[in-house]
Amino acid sequence: MAKKKYTTIDLFAGCGGLSLGLYQAGWKGLFAIEKNAFAFETLKFNLIDNKKHFDWPDWLPQTNHDINEVLEKYPEQLKSLRGKVDLVAGGPPCQGFSMAGKRVEDDVRNQLVFSYIKFINLVQPQMILFENVKGFTYAFDKGKKKEEKAEPYSKKVIRKLEELGYKVKPHVIDFSEYGVPQRRKRFILVGVRGNNSNPNEFEKILKENRAEFLKKKGLKQTTCISDAISDLLRSNGEVPSPDRKGFYSGKYGTGKLTAYEKLMRGDYPKTHEIADSHSFAKQTLDKLACYRRLFAECPLRGKRIDGKNREQWGIKQRGITILDPKAVSPTITGHPDDYLHYSEPRIMTVRECARIQSFPDWYEIKKKYTTGGQMRKLEVPRYTQIGNAIPPLFAEQAGIVLKKMISR
Repeated sequence: MAKKKYTTIDLFAGCGGLSLGLYQAGWKGLFAIEKNAFAFETLKFNLIDNKKHFDWPDWLPQTNHDINEVLEKYPEQLKSLRGKVDLVAGGPPCQGFSMAGKRVEDDVRNQLVFSYIKFINLVQPQMILFENVKGFTYAFDKGKKKEEKAEPYSKKVIRKLEELGYKVKPHVIDFSEYGVPQRRKRFILVGVRGNNSNPNEFEKILKENRAEFLKKKGLKQTTCISDAISDLLRSNGEVPSPDRKGFYSGKYGTGKLTAYEKLMRGDYPKTHEIADSHSFAKQTLDKLACYRRLFAECPLRGKRIDGKNREQWGIKQRGITILDPKAVSPTITGHPDDYLHYSEPRIMTVRECARIQSFPDWYEIKKKYTTGGQMRKLEVPRYTQIGNAIPPLFAEQAGIVLKKMISR
C-alpha cells in the first residue's frame, strides 16, 4: 500500500523557511505564493530546482506572485483543489503588527490577512498553520474614544476562520524552546476541519515530541549562540567573496564542531571552502573604533544599548546589542547593524544570521546582500529574507505534529 503523501501550499512564503521545514518533515508542496522576486529566487533555487519539493500546477506560472492577483486570475483553479490539500501554511507580512517596529494600523500589508481568508475559503484545506508576530494579538490603540472598541487582528482572523467551519486554537510559542538558538516568540494559529479534529492537540504533541526529535538531531533543547556559529569566525581566514565584488568571505573553521554546527554544515564544506552568504561588511573607521571600544569597555552582553546610553559609547545608529555567546540570540531582524558579534568587532554575516535562524548551510541565499533608501520598499535583500523567515527547525517539528494530527 502506497504511503500517503501529505500536501501543502505555502502562502507569503518568503525565502522558504516554512516550506523547508515542511519538506524536511516529509510534506509535499503543491506551490508557494511569494510576491517579492528576491525572496522567491532563493526559494526557487533551493526548493523548486534543487530539492524538487513542489508538484507545481501547470496553470500557475513558476514565478513570484501577489496573492491578490492569484485570487483574481485563478479562482476556479483554486476551487478545484478542494479535497486535495491537507495544509495551507504561512502568515501575511508582519511589519505593521510588530512590537519592534512602528505598529502602523493602516499599513496596507495588514489587509493581506483578509486575502489569506479568501484563499482559505476557495481551497478549503483540511488544516491551517498560520504564523505571525506576537504583536498580532494586540489591538491597535484607538485613543480615548471608548465607543471605538479596538479588536486585535488575531481575533478577526479566528472569527472569520470559525465562520468558514474551522476549529482553531491560538498559541504564542518561543522557538528557543525547540532547539533554535534564538529567543523568537510568534503567534501560531492551528485550524482544522471535521468533527473528529481537535486543534488543541498541536502544542501538547509538539512538547511531547520535542525531546525525541532533538535527540535524533543530536541537539539540546536550548542552543546558545557560540554553539551555533563558532566555526564561522573571521579569524579562520578569508578569501575574496565569490558573489560580492570587493568584499571578503570567511573560511570554515577546522576545529571541533558542536552538534548544532555539524547539523547545519552537513556535507556542504566538502564542496565549498567558504559558507554561502558569509561575506563580511565593510565598516568605517569610526564604526570600527566604536565596536572595539564596546568590546573593551562595555560589560553589557545580550541587552540592547539604545536611548541615551548610546551617546557614551559613540553609537550613531538607533541601537545595538553585543551578543552573549552563552545565551540564545535575541530575535534576528532584517537590519544587519542590530547585533555585534560576540567575539569579533563586527556585525553578523548573512550566514551567521541564517544559522541562528536554523537554515542549513546548503540553503543558499540569493540576490543582493543589502539595500537602502527608496529601494527598501521594493527589494528584499539577503539579510531581510533571513530576518523575515520562520526557523526551519521549528517548522519541521510543526510539520511532524500536523502529520500526526491529520493521520488520526
